[in-house]
Amino acid sequence: MRKPISTAMPSTDTTVFINARLVDPGSGFDQPGGLLVKDNVIADLGEHLRRNAPAGATVVDCRNNVLCPGLIDARVFTGEPGQEHRETLKTASHAAAAGGVTTIVVMPDTTPVIDQVALVDFIQRRARDNAIVNVHVMAAMTRDLKGEDMTEIGLLKRAGAIAFTNGKSSVANSRTMRQVLNYAKDFGALIVHHTEDPWLTGTGVMNSGEVSTRLGLPGVHKLAEAMMVERDVRLVEMTGGSYHAASITCAESLAVISAAKAKGLPVSCGVSINHLTLNENDIGPYRTFLKVRPPLRTEADREAMVAGLVAGEIDLIVSSHDPQDVDVKRQPFAEAGDGAIGLETLLAAALRLYHGEHIGLAPLLRAMTANPAKLLGLPGGRLEKGAPADLIVVDLGQPWVVDKAQLRSRSKNSPFDESKMQGRVLRTLVAGETVYEYGQVQR
Repeated sequence: MRKPISTAMPSTDTTVFINARLVDPGSGFDQPGGLLVKDNVIADLGEHLRRNAPAGATVVDCRNNVLCPGLIDARVFTGEPGQEHRETLKTASHAAAAGGVTTIVVMPDTTPVIDQVALVDFIQRRARDNAIVNVHVMAAMTRDLKGEDMTEIGLLKRAGAIAFTNGKSSVANSRTMRQVLNYAKDFGALIVHHTEDPWLTGTGVMNSGEVSTRLGLPGVHKLAEAMMVERDVRLVEMTGGSYHAASITCAESLAVISAAKAKGLPVSCGVSINHLTLNENDIGPYRTFLKVRPPLRTEADREAMVAGLVAGEIDLIVSSHDPQDVDVKRQPFAEAGDGAIGLETLLAAALRLYHGEHIGLAPLLRAMTANPAKLLGLPGGRLEKGAPADLIVVDLGQPWVVDKAQLRSRSKNSPFDESKMQGRVLRTLVAGETVYEYGQVQR
């Protein structure tokens, strides 16, 4: 284990990280060096700081571990307000910090739904008081997420909402979706959509195919997703609105997105870490922790998602962190709730692709740092002078085993429970302040 060590110094606003492998995913910069943090931002970085520290600065020896921007997770469900027994902003933020995530974007699927200015303000105030990482709000684009009446997108954006979504449900009404895209365009707002045709999805609980037939479970055909993506892209072409497919899962959906990008349409897409590293076979003997929405697909589709990420056609990797309590998950598979937690395992699971030599480190990290920052208009995600000092130190080689009892989320429904990982976050900083250090008790 190569844990970074701090040299005890008098209290100071200046910290220098020496003996680091600096990785800036946005630019592709990857070389040994050091980095200076002052007044909550990156003041300097480069090879000249590798072994040199300004007088009076606090020194952190990274011992040749990776120093890179903190991750930005653009799809996080919590239970606050209304279902705090599942997750609070505080517990989600501690899980995020331990996983190297310095910014979370929370979804509006709460009780009540975040579809009013007052609720956007409530989340922002609660985050300021309780969260140890940056928290941003993605507000509802239809009232109560019912997919019928559009919300006041302009007022919600002015209140601080950084994008608009219908959460875990799709807007089936094409006229409503067209209105949303048209209206959002006037305010320069991004529309983020969960893409599943509810009529085709029906009562399906896992991917439709041989495995679902063998398990005797109703399936969800992947065309329920691809057809919704196709419809949405047609509406983007009609309206010119900015559009992001929240979490695609199959080759057919990727083909639609790729064709739209080739036309120059303002579209992008994300993929969850679950669909990059797991497939329908992992469900095994009806493991409900792997019941997610959209469902896990075939190995061929998983490989297509990895190929899309490598090619740059998939823009973001998200955790789709969705805490569910024991009572909801301890049910027969068909009756169990959808969702899996993922904040604390996002980076470690993603590094499976790096260690398997499927993708380089910089492009892998780019999908969790620079790309979401650019898409959502956030200031982080990069290593450069003047950028926020939202940083992580990562030992790429450290092995560990996921133990749900040790996870910081209030709910424990991890699809990676008891899985072997390689790569651990050693330190997380938000605005230059250490909010997590491996082996230390969190506040």
